Amino acid sequence: QVQLVESGGGLVQAGGSLRLSCAASGSIFSINAMAWYRQAPGKQRELVAQITSGGSTNYTDSVKGRFTISRDSAKNTVYLQMNSLKPEDTAVYYCYGAVVLPWNNERACWGQGTQVTVSS
Repeated sequence: QVQLVESGGGLVQAGGSLRLSCAASGSIFSINAMAWYRQAPGKQRELVAQITSGGSTNYTDSVKGRFTISRDSAKNTVYLQMNSLKPEDTAVYYCYGAVVLPWNNERACWGQGTQVTVSS
């Protein structure tokens, strides 16, 4: 009943920028932590950035200073602003949300993934 719909992925040259968006919909009471993960072919999925319901953020070292995660609680939406992109950032990016359902049951929800490709 809960869907996370991503947008904003694409192809960009090294040094360019992209902004990913992920909007959650369905029977949602609230959303606790939200995050962005990424997975490159043949590699493990890794946490890129996370944001709590209170707005505290955390980033993996490789994106610090370049990426910014933010959220709009009114829209149940999380964003990832990616600047100074590098070829190493190429991956499928997945949105995550710890969604609280009407009975206060927390469900781990994932977006479908969006491809980000950075050319060298």
